[in-house]
Amino acid sequence: MLDLASLEKFDSQGMHKVYDMWPKIAKESYFSDQPQIKDEKCSHIVFAGMGGSGAIGDIFSAILSKTSTHVTVVKGYHLPKTVTSDSVVVITSISGNTIETISMLEHAISINSKIIVFSDGGKIKEICLEKNIPHRNIKKYHSPRTSFTSFLYAMLHVLKPIIPIEEKDILESIKKMESISQKINSKRISKENPAIRISEWINNSPVIYYPWGLEPVAIRFKNSLQENSKIQAVVEDVIESCHNGIVTWDKQNNFQPILIRGQDDYEKTKERWEILKEFFNKKNINFKEIASEEGNILTKIICLIYLLDYASIYLAVKLEIDPTPVNAIEYIKKRLIQE
Repeated sequence: MLDLASLEKFDSQGMHKVYDMWPKIAKESYFSDQPQIKDEKCSHIVFAGMGGSGAIGDIFSAILSKTSTHVTVVKGYHLPKTVTSDSVVVITSISGNTIETISMLEHAISINSKIIVFSDGGKIKEICLEKNIPHRNIKKYHSPRTSFTSFLYAMLHVLKPIIPIEEKDILESIKKMESISQKINSKRISKENPAIRISEWINNSPVIYYPWGLEPVAIRFKNSLQENSKIQAVVEDVIESCHNGIVTWDKQNNFQPILIRGQDDYEKTKERWEILKEFFNKKNINFKEIASEEGNILTKIICLIYLLDYASIYLAVKLEIDPTPVNAIEYIKKRLIQE
């Protein structure tokens, strides 16, 4: 069983201490004095970013999926041709030095798009100052992936004039985070901690099943397991997987299915979950169900991410791994700079 001494030993750079502050950081970021964007009407928003910054775009795409706002999430070097001068391009690089994101910023400048940029300084800020492009400096906490709530809630504030999300939903998400924190933070090291229970259950590579709307949670969990716990993980849309990926369970393997369920999934999706569970039980395959909190889509997403990010840190400690270093990523970045 994990204890505080081992947590502090292996998480020597204190990642868990920032997660303990996530609800506080979210509230402070949302109620910051950052100037809001001036555009009042927008039919197409593009979120451009990589890694943790790209995951923020995934969340905006999910929470705006039932509105009339067209959202495009881009992770790479170039913007699609559907992006025009009428599009609002939201550029996010927490470090401010992500080479792919810099390339997308330069592309947006070249086609004269409306641009708003978020970073904690870096080369991106220098470009914005030189080109007179709106830039918001957001504080980084510990590392880009740990700064998730700082950037997400600051962006919810700054983009409020063009993002049809009600403030009561944003405040609900923060309140639910505060409640969940009392169960999963590092001061609650016990077998009752649900994040620790998830970390104790994982002993192989997870296959993470998700329903439509919760894809950002699955992607973020996969990324956190890879970066923090240093284990491989796979994500699968539960409906699509029933047409292909489910076949792999006919053969014995070393994967573990994790089912991420929304409290109010579509009725046919609920039916699919039950059939999938029946199939796993017949095959004697042990699986883990993780249900969202009740509430709006932002609440569901952010609270699941909060729980599962903690689980990835606790898993790293169980495996006696420091969750902070990402040496392989740094290796690739250095090679790209050399070239």
